[in-house]
Parts: sequence; C-alpha cells; structure tokens
Amino acid sequence: MSTSTTSRPTPNTIPASLTDIPPDELSPFRGNERKSRGEQVVLGLFVGIPFLALITAIPVAWGWGLGWRDVAIAVVFYGISGHGVTVGFHRLFTHGSFKARRWVRVALAVAGSMAIEGPVIRWVADHRKHHKFSDRDGDPHSPWRYGDTVPALMKGLAFAHLGWLFDPEQTPQAVYAPDLIKDPDMRRVSRMFPYLVATSLLAPAIIGGLWSWSWQGALTAFFWASLVRISLLHHVTWSINSICHAAGNRPFNSRDKSGNVWWLALLSMGESWHNTHHADQTLARHGAERGQIDTSARIIWIMEKLGWVWDARWPKPERLEARRVVD
Repeated sequence: MSTSTTSRPTPNTIPASLTDIPPDELSPFRGNERKSRGEQVVLGLFVGIPFLALITAIPVAWGWGLGWRDVAIAVVFYGISGHGVTVGFHRLFTHGSFKARRWVRVALAVAGSMAIEGPVIRWVADHRKHHKFSDRDGDPHSPWRYGDTVPALMKGLAFAHLGWLFDPEQTPQAVYAPDLIKDPDMRRVSRMFPYLVATSLLAPAIIGGLWSWSWQGALTAFFWASLVRISLLHHVTWSINSICHAAGNRPFNSRDKSGNVWWLALLSMGESWHNTHHADQTLARHGAERGQIDTSARIIWIMEKLGWVWDARWPKPERLEARRVVD
C-alpha cells in the first residue's frame, strides 16, 4: 500500500435483506457508525490497564510468586475466550468453515465476547472487510498502509497492531455482516457485550476468592486471570494483524503478504498459520500441514465427532497443492 488514505464504503441505507428487522433492533448495526470520544477513551482504558498488568507481570511474579490456582484459572479463561474468537468469531461466523447447532453458535459467540475484542457482529464485519481488501487500500489494519520502506513499515506495524482500533470510522456492519444481524441470537449476544466484559473481568476474581477462601486469592486471580490474560490474548490476536502480514513463510499463493509464523501457533491457537488461511480462507484447519499446531481445529474436530457441528471444511491435499508456490 502506498497511501494512508483508506477507502471505505459509505452507505446510508441498509440491505434489503434486513428491512424486516424492527428498527429499534436494527439501529445499533446500521449505517457508518463512528466511535465517539468517550468510546475511544473507554477503549484506551481497556487496552492500557491490562497492558500495564502484562508488563508488570514478571516483577510481580518475582516478588509475590505465581500460585498454581492463578495459573489454572488464567489458562482456562485464556482457552475459553481465545477459542471463542478463533473457532467462533473467526472460523464459524466470519468464514463459515463449519456449521453448528444453535446452542454451539451462542456458546461460541459468548465465549469470544469474553476476549473483550468487541461485539461479535462488529468483529466479524471488520474481519470480512480485512479479507476483501487484504493489504490494499481499504484494509482496516494492514501493516503496509504507509508504504514498504523500513520507516513506513514500522509505522504500519504499529497501526496494524493497535492504532487501527482508535480509528473513529468503523466498518459498516450492515454491509459486511448482514447474515449475523438477521440472526436474533447474534444481535442479542452483541447487545450483551458490556455484561460479558464484566463477567470476563470479575469471574476469575470470584473463582479465585472462593477457591482460596481469601481476598488475596481474589486479587491475584484478578491480576493474572483477568488483566494479564486479557492483555496477552489481545496482543496475540493483534499480532496476527501485524506480524503475520509482515513476516513468516509464504508456502501458498495469496493476493496479500500474509505469512505463517510458527512461534505464535500455540498462543494463537492455530491462527498464525496465516498464509495458509489467506490462501484458502474457509478451511476449518489453518495448520494444514504435518506438525503444525492448531488447537482450534482440534476443538472443531472433537465437536464434529460429538455431532455438535458438521460440514467442516477440512484441507484437501489436492487443493493445497494447487495453491502451493512453485519454486
């Protein structure tokens, strides 16, 4: 990308498919929303405070110690909220990589919301727009936004990782996610987002307090399993936007600069096999080759065996070979 100007659709109307939704239910999702100054401040707090906890995690662990209860609670909440994003927000709702029972869809939407990365419909709209314009003008978070010189790429990486979140103009949800807006369950979960944020923050503290039967247990669980866990998950997710579009191996042909970054695979639950994903976007497994860790795909596989999901789009060798870069 050679310009900092991002092209954005500016519709003032809604798709015909949404006209049967009551206006009061449709209003939060229609048109070009803009972040208010207050929303930007709140966003800054939700990004900044957990990040401060993350950068103080090592000295805190050195001084206070890190209890096994806190580790257990943090790992469980990281897994639930993280896989809610990777399996639910991304592979199911954005790309339709598999089909799922209603209760599974709702559970994944709730779990993903607890990652505090935005309501499900807004997240999906942003990501679909990213794929439509990937690494071109219109991409909400390309690291190549300002050009391909080293200074421009450094600026672009900062924007792709974090800066784009504060752009006052937001992706029109009615344009990019009308299917989810038509789903009453998804509208309901999106409206519940503030309550799910509160649950994600407070539940670890409550569990830690009850488990240890102490206020100290509640406080340390809040620090590690709420603040540190949320910030770590945020930055791993944002690294897919930044690092995985500027570095990594590119074994498959794609129309962008997405790369496979192996050292992010475990923390990202398989999302960092990003070149593979962009080469064949609807795959249920991004770690499509031998030895590539993808816990999100394993969860989909287990749910398919249990009959909770079906029609999962697993990689086929012939499709992968057709997309492989020829030396």
